[in-house]
Amino acid sequence: MSKKDTLFFKNIFGGVVGNIMEWYDFAVFGFLAPIITIHFFPNDTPLTGLIMTYGVFATGYMMRPFGGVFFGFIGDKLGRKKALLISMFLMALPTVIIGFLPTYEEIGIYAALILILLRMIQGLSVGGELIGSVSYIVEISSQKQKGFFGSLTLAGAVGGLVLGSGSVAVLELILGKEAMYEWGWRVPFLAGVVILFIGLWLREKMSESPEFLKLKHEEDFSPLKSVIKNKKLKILHLSMMISLATVSTYILFVWIPTYLSDIIKNPFDDALSFNTISMIVLFISILISGYLSDIYGRLKIMMFATIAMILFVYPLFGMLQDSRWEIVLSAQLLFAVIVGFIQGPMPSLMAEMFETNIRYTSIGIGYNFSVAVLGGTAPIIATWLMEISDDVYFVSYYITFVALISLVALFFTSSSKKLEEKVKL
Repeated sequence: MSKKDTLFFKNIFGGVVGNIMEWYDFAVFGFLAPIITIHFFPNDTPLTGLIMTYGVFATGYMMRPFGGVFFGFIGDKLGRKKALLISMFLMALPTVIIGFLPTYEEIGIYAALILILLRMIQGLSVGGELIGSVSYIVEISSQKQKGFFGSLTLAGAVGGLVLGSGSVAVLELILGKEAMYEWGWRVPFLAGVVILFIGLWLREKMSESPEFLKLKHEEDFSPLKSVIKNKKLKILHLSMMISLATVSTYILFVWIPTYLSDIIKNPFDDALSFNTISMIVLFISILISGYLSDIYGRLKIMMFATIAMILFVYPLFGMLQDSRWEIVLSAQLLFAVIVGFIQGPMPSLMAEMFETNIRYTSIGIGYNFSVAVLGGTAPIIATWLMEISDDVYFVSYYITFVALISLVALFFTSSSKKLEEKVKL
């Protein structure tokens, strides 16, 4: 392998490592939600306490659009590398602090308030993480491989999910549920310090994006002003286009494990193990669809997967209620394949929608708006729908509705691309 290739793969891994940390954190927080509820939001009604915990989860993600603007400015004005270094540090540090945080029993309401503050800081930093790695990796990749290497950003995120859910599952197996509820829940948060130091070291070694280095900004150039003036509708279009990806991901990998283990109390105790297996399938599906998007096009792959979601989400939720483990696992695996094919082409498609000088800011606003409004709130909406209806199919109706929004947005993206091609001809 040449020095150029070695540097390229070091840069790729440095760009992906932050996504591992980001999704490791939200996997741990999501999967430990029932335990966090007991320690920080004690309530007479378990479901109400769970809704409060998911509310904290959503609060962090409400900060993401602000993070997109803040880190978008840094990334578009000062460089992708600098933005990614800062976001990595501010994202990982609160994770470790949560591991040391006193509970409600020890300091009362202050425990919940500090937890909310830490999630807000994380939300701000996470708002610049994925969009930064997407911008950076797509920019350093060759034109024929942008789809595949771009998909590594989300595959890295799934790696964090596997690491997070796997850590919780293994710890629960070793320690037992009693120890897990008493003190074991802190361990996955404290382990984040390892990823923090490795991530900072790797990012310090990264080289800056060649596309960014070619930019010649005027001193008074403001990426945010430019985006607000010229790209408002395109950003809204982006948010609608990726809405299914955000909602389906959060429901599949955060809410469904809780639904299986704590709401319907399935007779088999493998919700987290099933989730880990389905995430491995998701990882593979993302890479395959990213590769295929370089051959057949981003839009075709995403539209195909979106239609599949509309057709299969209702029966898949029916399968989740089955008492046979093989049926429940099959439902989660099929769900994971569909979500993977939605996500794989998404990073490169988002990056290709905007010019280099405003790319970080534009994706930051559009992507984070979708995640904050639809993704971060998905677990609490799903839990609320279950509480008011006592019918899990209401969650599938919600996913179908969001899928239709994404499909319409993708269709008009396709029509717009075709029109542009005709004009060029």
